[in-house]
Amino acid sequence: MARPNQDLDITRNLRTLEWLKAELIEGVSFFFKALIKHNQQAIAKALAAIMLTCYFLARRLGISYTELDLTVEEQLRAHLETEHQLEVWYGDISACLKHVQGKNQALKKPQPQ
Repeated sequence: MARPNQDLDITRNLRTLEWLKAELIEGVSFFFKALIKHNQQAIAKALAAIMLTCYFLARRLGISYTELDLTVEEQLRAHLETEHQLEVWYGDISACLKHVQGKNQALKKPQPQ
C-alpha cells in the first residue's frame, strides 16, 4: 500500500503537469494575440514563456534540460538531411543548429569557479 506522502506527491505531480499544460496553451494564446498587435516585445515574451514551459514539462516528465537540448539538436540535423523547406528558403535550420550547438558546447565546458 502506498504511503500517504507518496499519494500526496503523485497528486501534486499530476496537478503540476496539468498546470504546465494549461500554461503552454496560455502561452500560445498570448503569442497569437501578440502577433495580431505586431508587438515584437510581446511576441518574444510569449515565445520565451512557451519555451520555458516546455523545459519545465520535460523535467517533470523525467527528461533533463540537457537531454531536451540534445534532442532539439538531433531534430535540427534530421531537418537538414531532409532539406526542410525553411532551410531551403531561408537557412533557418542551419542558423538554429549553429545557435544550439554553441549553447550545448558551452554546457559541456567546465565552469570557472
